[in-house]
Amino acid sequence: MASPSGSANGGIIGKTNKSSFGKDKVTTLTASSPSAVTTQPGTGLIDTIIVAGAGGGGNDGGGGGGAGGTRRINSISVCGATALGAVTIGGGGAAGTPGAPTAPGRQGENSSIVIGCTTYTSTGGGGGGGDGTNPGGPSDAGAGQPGGSGGGRRIAVSFPAGTGNAGGYDPVEGYPGAAQTPICGPNYLGSGGGGSSAASTNTIGGAGTDFSPDFPGIPNSGVYGGGGGGGDGPGTPPDSGPRAGGTGGGGAGGRGPGSNGAAGTVNTGGGGGGGGQVSTSGGAGGSGIVIVKELNKASGMWSMQSQFEAKTAGTWPEKSFTVDYLVVAGGGAGGTPTGNSAGGGGGGGVRSSSGTYTIGAGPAAPRTAGVSSMTVYSGTYNVVVGAGSAAKSHPAPNPGTSRGSDSTFEDITSTGGGDGGHGGANPGNSGGSGGGGSGGALNKPGGAATPTTNPAQGSAGGNRPGSGPDGGGGGGGGFMAAGTNAVTGTTSPGGAGGGFPNAMGVKGQNCGSYYYFGGGGAGGGNTPAAPASSNGGGLGGGGNTGGPATGPEPARAGAAGTVNTGGGGGGPNNGTGVAGGAGGSGIVILRFPSGASVTVSPGTNTVTCAPDGAKLATFTVSGTNTVTF
Repeated sequence: MASPSGSANGGIIGKTNKSSFGKDKVTTLTASSPSAVTTQPGTGLIDTIIVAGAGGGGNDGGGGGGAGGTRRINSISVCGATALGAVTIGGGGAAGTPGAPTAPGRQGENSSIVIGCTTYTSTGGGGGGGDGTNPGGPSDAGAGQPGGSGGGRRIAVSFPAGTGNAGGYDPVEGYPGAAQTPICGPNYLGSGGGGSSAASTNTIGGAGTDFSPDFPGIPNSGVYGGGGGGGDGPGTPPDSGPRAGGTGGGGAGGRGPGSNGAAGTVNTGGGGGGGGQVSTSGGAGGSGIVIVKELNKASGMWSMQSQFEAKTAGTWPEKSFTVDYLVVAGGGAGGTPTGNSAGGGGGGGVRSSSGTYTIGAGPAAPRTAGVSSMTVYSGTYNVVVGAGSAAKSHPAPNPGTSRGSDSTFEDITSTGGGDGGHGGANPGNSGGSGGGGSGGALNKPGGAATPTTNPAQGSAGGNRPGSGPDGGGGGGGGFMAAGTNAVTGTTSPGGAGGGFPNAMGVKGQNCGSYYYFGGGGAGGGNTPAAPASSNGGGLGGGGNTGGPATGPEPARAGAAGTVNTGGGGGGPNNGTGVAGGAGGSGIVILRFPSGASVTVSPGTNTVTCAPDGAKLATFTVSGTNTVTF
């Protein structure tokens, strides 16, 4: 009798095994690299998405740029613990500009990845037709150019649109631009560029392809390869229809006199929009992207011994969930005064994804949009919630490197906010957000937001400028805005933190329909009268400055940042026997799908339900998070 694991099929008669234990790890590549992916030890199969750079839109009633060719290639065999080959990310084509010789949009560049001895390629999108000459291309510049998806044509019925699928692939990598028809008699519009999943419809760019069901959490909501919208022609009525770019990063066409086409979104392969009426430019095409997913699958017939060995090695496929996170570090403390006011503490660094909920145009959107969610498996995870920096008593030395403590979940670390500079000519400390510079001398900088993250986790503290009375301190930086520079006689507000919808819970400082974290502490203003009624703490738990400089010293102390917001402590309003406010502690919030079984410890941490039914594990102190399925 054969050994249960003595053949390629585990010694069992049946369908041949085809296994990969890559835990569905997804790697997103937005820049070219000689070897950007090294597979995990158990990986045997990968899927890849290859999106080329898109075509630029044409000028002056120009056609929309065609989307970059978009391909998904499934179940490519690879070796575990092995570096894959070179990745090339195609750039977007240049926009068409008024006048010869660059009027038509330019073609996008190819994207590719080398796996083994094979190069997998997607073709750059075709440029949109424009008004001018076309050196090196078809003699008629008004024609849409061929490409991965075809460019739209410029206004005039005689111009053809560009064809798609220039690489000749099956399935196709893209579709043609539209053959636009006249509207309102002799007037024409530039036609839209083709998309990766559909041809353009008149002026609207063709739709891109949605990969999010199989690649959760990837940028741009998982949609790539939208065509650019066509631009207006001369005399086009204002009610002649939309010029929208296709879903998947396509730029809109220009609408009206002097209206340029919009650029395609970077790293989506979205086509640039065609320029509008009279001396306008098209939009540049969006650059491409390559995404690799290491598959987790074990098909075929398996002996119990083989399955047990894979399970013991931690490589047997496990169910996973996509999790969003909000990780806020502890805030920095306000400085201490020495006859001059001190700087406010910087807010704790804030890092967040937004893959499974919508923040829309919310206050934190610029620093969360497109940030991928995290994949987790059954198991127990450690969560660290950073403490705020403690208040410092007078006299205190230069704060040096003092800051709040970091918060962490898996490989996400948010950095504690920097302390405010102590009165008597000290700079603010660096951190997730920097502390404000102190009064007592001119040209004292606020602390920097370090280390650098993308998107940024915070902002710089306010400076003590090089002119004017020198008694006041700068405000601490906040997640979304820098601290205010010091102005003696006026409180220097801390920078604003970031606001999140109730999809991530109702912790944080509430304002309207959002909950804010990471506000900077106010800088002391050296004010003899009472400070402004707000006292300057940045929205998101930033502490206020103290009472009037003519009042009793205990009342001049800076207020602490709010607990579990990462708010920076307020700087005191002068004095020699008072302290700055302590930084507020951080928080970690994890958003799980409703079907996950989630427990937390210790008991001060909680699991609650978001309005849409998702489960929110909220950590106000360090602890553990256990996930089962």
